[in-house]
Amino acid sequence: MIATFVLFLREGLEASLIVSLLLVALRQLGQANQARAVWIGVGLAVLGSLLGGLTLYVTVREYAGTTFQTTFETITYVVAVVLLTTMTFWMQRHSRTLKKELAAKASSATSGFALGLLAFTTVGREGLESAFFTLAFAFQTNAILLLSGALLGMLAALGLCFLIYRLGYRLDYRLFFRVMGILLLFFAAGLLGNAIQNMQQLGWIPFGVMPLWNTSHILSEESVLGDLLHGIVGYAQEPTLLQGILYTTYLVLIGGIFIWMTRKPTGQPPHSKVSTTITSRA
Repeated sequence: MIATFVLFLREGLEASLIVSLLLVALRQLGQANQARAVWIGVGLAVLGSLLGGLTLYVTVREYAGTTFQTTFETITYVVAVVLLTTMTFWMQRHSRTLKKELAAKASSATSGFALGLLAFTTVGREGLESAFFTLAFAFQTNAILLLSGALLGMLAALGLCFLIYRLGYRLDYRLFFRVMGILLLFFAAGLLGNAIQNMQQLGWIPFGVMPLWNTSHILSEESVLGDLLHGIVGYAQEPTLLQGILYTTYLVLIGGIFIWMTRKPTGQPPHSKVSTTITSRA
């Protein structure tokens, strides 16, 4: 639940930021009448993401308890780790130039269809990422908690957007995406640990299978807290040697690089904010 909450809060705010930048760009270009095309593209992107994620989830659930499901879960975990990692670094790297890039694309669009397609592809990317990550988390928790976290995350994102774009609240985007990025990297490390565990169970990785410890008598993965920690940070009651090594290496190496990249620039005034400011209320 917490994992999907953080995921949808981040992705929801990022998607709304993209839509707002597109609408502002249209207004500045004198093409505010094309806003309808943008909203159509956004609606189709959201609908397509929901249908795609639901189709995959229902299809895989038909093979519950089989080797195919375990194999699909493992592939999903690995892909989700790669996407979470690259997405986190991409957004941090492009956050300062995102407004300029979207404005350039909007100005080059020559029709309502082109603008709708631009909105569809940019927002659709966020939607597909969210659907895929949700699918990965779905294998670790029940559907009610999963959907509750996603819904609360979206509501929080919408509430934050209202504060920003309607009430003039200034959000420190650098700090927000840094905190969200660190949390998502912890989730990615947990998914990596689960992927390694599945690969060892399937016999794909025959080495490093020695258990490091067994804490099932202290905190079982079947308990509420154990299941929660398993879904958030990849807690395992009996992790293998390879799981422990790769989990720790990922957090230290990837997490360390991310923290170094997102550190506060030296010489910057203590109260200044590196943020994407939108002054027009589209």
